[in-house]
Amino acid sequence: MWDVFLSYSRSDVERVRPLARALRGGGLRVFTDETGVASFAGISDTIRRELARSKALLAYYSTGYPEREACQWELTTAYLAGLGEGDPRRRVMVVNPERVTGHIRPVELRDARHASDDDLAALVDDVRAHVASLDGPMPVREFDVRRRRPGAPQPHPGFLGRLAELWQVHSALHAHAAPLVTGRAAAHAVQIRGMAGIGKTALAQEYALRFEAAYPSGVFWLNGEAYDDSLRGLGIVEPYDHFEAAGEPFLWIVDAVPAGRLPAREIIGMAAPHPLGHTLFTLRSRAYDGLGTAVDLGPLDAAHARVLVGGDDALAEAMGGHPLALTLLGRAVAAGHEASALYDRLHARGGSLLDTLAGEDVTAALVRDVDTRDAADALRCAAALHPLPLTAEDAEQVLAAADRVPRAVAHRRADNGIAELRVRGLLTPVADGGWQLHPVTLHAWHHHDPAPARTETLRRAALRTLCARRDPVTLAFPGGRREAPMTAPSESERMAAFDIQVELVTRIGVQELAPGTGSLREALTSLKSLIDFTRATLHMYSVGLERGSAGGAPTVQSLAYGLINDVIRPFTSTWHPRLAAYEARCPTDTAPLDHETAWPEADAMRAELAALQGPLRTIADRLGGISGADFGVATGA
Repeated sequence: MWDVFLSYSRSDVERVRPLARALRGGGLRVFTDETGVASFAGISDTIRRELARSKALLAYYSTGYPEREACQWELTTAYLAGLGEGDPRRRVMVVNPERVTGHIRPVELRDARHASDDDLAALVDDVRAHVASLDGPMPVREFDVRRRRPGAPQPHPGFLGRLAELWQVHSALHAHAAPLVTGRAAAHAVQIRGMAGIGKTALAQEYALRFEAAYPSGVFWLNGEAYDDSLRGLGIVEPYDHFEAAGEPFLWIVDAVPAGRLPAREIIGMAAPHPLGHTLFTLRSRAYDGLGTAVDLGPLDAAHARVLVGGDDALAEAMGGHPLALTLLGRAVAAGHEASALYDRLHARGGSLLDTLAGEDVTAALVRDVDTRDAADALRCAAALHPLPLTAEDAEQVLAAADRVPRAVAHRRADNGIAELRVRGLLTPVADGGWQLHPVTLHAWHHHDPAPARTETLRRAALRTLCARRDPVTLAFPGGRREAPMTAPSESERMAAFDIQVELVTRIGVQELAPGTGSLREALTSLKSLIDFTRATLHMYSVGLERGSAGGAPTVQSLAYGLINDVIRPFTSTWHPRLAAYEARCPTDTAPLDHETAWPEADAMRAELAALQGPLRTIADRLGGISGADFGVATGA
């Protein structure tokens, strides 16, 4: 029997070896595995056996630890063993080599007192004292993910990240909430909510796989769209009697609940048929708070989004962290397609690239719930303003102008439409007020809008509303006092100028990077993505890219050309290779940002970055002359 099962990421092996020697030197029997495990499904029989022969697990919880599936399986097994004894921390100890604790999941472990490997002698004493309080090895439940009953959830190949949400689901399922309905066995219910394709089913599958040991009577997967057929397929004639005889907890997953088409009482009727059951629903709607604790699933973070899409920043940003879209594009990149070509095809007219890559119409499901006139018009208003947030007042003004109806009527329709989109998870709130439309929803709507003429009407009304108070545009030529009227741009040019202007004024080249702050690599990445964004915007509005003529009035075409070729590209082509060469020499034990700070050329690059502010602000100001929008960015001298 082992006193300690030492769990750690393979990237930390050199840091862990002194700890292992100290523990053994203190008289403890320590199991370590240096063979490595490739994936969750590849956990070896040796690891399962040795965990069951260990008194406690000691997790070396570095920032890389949560990203290793094997580490998470080991931690989860020990955590559930302690939970079965009444204290989930009984069989888990944590060594936190970091200065922060936010990477530690579940929160119960984060809130506990964490030992440090700075003082190995004290750490060994703490571990020895804890192990001495344990009577025997941890009670690991026997199960094998390779021998699963038919119909049980399987690992999802595209699952990535979501560690916080996995533990959030587990904590909510075991919060011992009151029954939903008197006399109804639905005491442990959780609903995973989010837009289509955001990963609800994948999260439920991964939870069932990782936490199966918490449910000795099994995991039962039912299709919410065909619930009765799924129930018959389980072969359980009398559900209550079946689980009463089993006498142990089970997990009851109802996937793809047809929310919005069924009353709440019918959905509640799909809950686990016995008090020992823990129910997990997945659904798109946010209208069923009474179903249980909600876990709202949002987009993937930027780091995991880049991994899914094959490392391309532009594609990752364009998809807004949407797992389904990222997975489809990532497969195409892996098959040899150029990321830049895929980016262009995303914005091309005609069929959806995502549907083409999937081999089926996957985008229709993203906007299937936009089934009323008010919701459709609110979404059209949000699309017209994207990427700016939509407010109820914006939608009200656009509808009033387009339909020539009283403001009171437009106000009611705008409120109804936004409320419907919110409930269906198609709009998300933003910090400064208003509601944001996800870029993948926008993409799907472009290809499934049942009334594109109505969309164009509302887009034109939105432009007129935004520019209603715009003064006549004049252009001041550099170096002189003469002003000349600017040729009136088309609405497409106005929209393109506005989108580029919004993106430009928020970038690091315009917003000053204070000395000693920020990251030069992030600054380069931001400027590079601005080039991609500018090109995509011109393509979206069918506006060309052309060099301006000497003395001619600036156009969105000429300003975009100058932005890309005269301002940004000379800077990035100079500094990207220099910084990349220096980054390649970063020692393994040095943080990238610390390494960057010590770069001898850092001050010179910062000086040139600061020098970009003048021309970038000038371009932003001149784009404002075309779009009619003023964001208060001074052009400087």
